[in-house]
Amino acid sequence: MDNVLKIARLAKEASIKALSLSKKVKNHALLKIADLLSENKDLIFEANALDLKNAKELLNSGKISNSMYNRLKLDENKLRDMIQGVRDVAALPEPVNKILWSRKIADNITLKKVSCPIGVIAVIFEARPDVISQISSLSIKSSNALILKGGSEAENTNSAIFNIINSALKQFSEFPLNLLNLIHTRDDVNSLLKADEYVNLIIPRGSNNLVKYIKENTKIPVLGHSDGICHIYIDEYADIDKTIKICVDSKCQYPSACNSVETIIINKSRLNDILPKLFFTLIQNGVEILADERILKIFPNIKKADENDWKTEYSDKKVSVKVVDNIDEAINHINKFGSGHTDCIVTENKKNAEKFMELVDSSGVYHNISTRFADGFRYGFGAEVGISTNKTHARGPVGLDGLTIYKYKLFGNGDIVDDFVKGKRKFNKQL
Repeated sequence: MDNVLKIARLAKEASIKALSLSKKVKNHALLKIADLLSENKDLIFEANALDLKNAKELLNSGKISNSMYNRLKLDENKLRDMIQGVRDVAALPEPVNKILWSRKIADNITLKKVSCPIGVIAVIFEARPDVISQISSLSIKSSNALILKGGSEAENTNSAIFNIINSALKQFSEFPLNLLNLIHTRDDVNSLLKADEYVNLIIPRGSNNLVKYIKENTKIPVLGHSDGICHIYIDEYADIDKTIKICVDSKCQYPSACNSVETIIINKSRLNDILPKLFFTLIQNGVEILADERILKIFPNIKKADENDWKTEYSDKKVSVKVVDNIDEAINHINKFGSGHTDCIVTENKKNAEKFMELVDSSGVYHNISTRFADGFRYGFGAEVGISTNKTHARGPVGLDGLTIYKYKLFGNGDIVDDFVKGKRKFNKQL
């Protein structure tokens, strides 16, 4: 048997055993993981420094982007957040075996909808080694088995963090072997994509090309997003100071993130007061601006945007700007060119805000707040496995709830359908 298929098979077996893990032992294990990550931070930084050294050569030769290089970096703040994320997951309510609802469908017959793990989850990601601790902690808490594949550019950091996590789990005899697994090569990924007999869900976190490749080469359900084309619409009733703060944070706070704004749409009535101040502030922050023809008439030195820019995720200090006549035009533009990720309206008009949030078809619709808040950690999920633009199972930042599904449990006492078919018994009327 192919080695990766063997890993997947053993992970499937581990996922069954994990169903019996108690809330207490899972939380103790998560706290132990956090402790060991903190105690071994020097080892993690050493591994990351080696990856950064190798990645610098890749960056200089054009083999990786600047945004990917930035995602690879681990510093004290990222490591602190990473460790706190694990502790936060431990503090979250138990996600499995929750009774979602209970219904008495007939005398002596009770139906319950109960949360349960998905089973075996595979996560394929580029750079961002902190993903390993986030997803591992969520998988442990939700009693799922996990197969991880990180980018080769973060091989040393990934292995260091993974080994620390597994060393913590080995201190608890209740945890099955092969619950957490790490694979390494592109050939491994190709084998994994064929493991539909064992793997229940694949979550890709990376470039558009990565997500597209995975979706086109597997029968396994895929949860994720291929683009992060986020918008901010500056309404005719927008407050100037709020607009500047929100736009600058959404673009500049972390330009490489998928929730960074890529297109700013402005109502034609605000070209003379908001736009000059916005452009000045963005340029001061090193942002390259591309704008449509109506804006070029006012700012002829700005670069021209074309239709390709409306559907481009820059992942850099670069933004496209478009003028619209009204809120309906803004909504239509977002629904046409957006990726269903996160979109925001800046306005003091409650009616316009409600209309925007109702009609924009995205996993996150915001009012007067930075798009950078689209994050499981900031939503209070403790951590996230990624952001989904799917319309089935899970949408938006995916935390613990997104790693569970449900089963129906039916309780009876020797009941048979034939009694209901022949009219001897009746089902209860449901409200």
